Amino acid sequence: MSRGIKLSLDLGASWNDGWSMEEEKTSNSLVLLDPSAHRLVFQKEKRKGKVVTLVGPFSLSEEDAQKALSTLKKSLACGGAYKEGWMEFQGDISLKVRENLEKLGFKFKNPK
Repeated sequence: MSRGIKLSLDLGASWNDGWSMEEEKTSNSLVLLDPSAHRLVFQKEKRKGKVVTLVGPFSLSEEDAQKALSTLKKSLACGGAYKEGWMEFQGDISLKVRENLEKLGFKFKNPK
């Protein structure tokens, strides 16, 4: 570039054209389902050399999901977390998790 020409980085939009930093609310809100309407699946991952059992996706309110997670962690005697609609449990305990979730009324995609 020559010294007399300035680089212009304008992309054609300005804040006066209706742009704002506020996020628009969309209608893609979480649809809450009762336990019998869920179709859950299992996944296994290794994190830092340890096996983690993932089950989900859940369509529950945050409060209901935390209550269900707390109940499961107590009955399974393991640690876990609820993140982005999935429950994570420490260890390879998919059979025990499945039994306890079926007692709570949840359904799974693939039969035993």
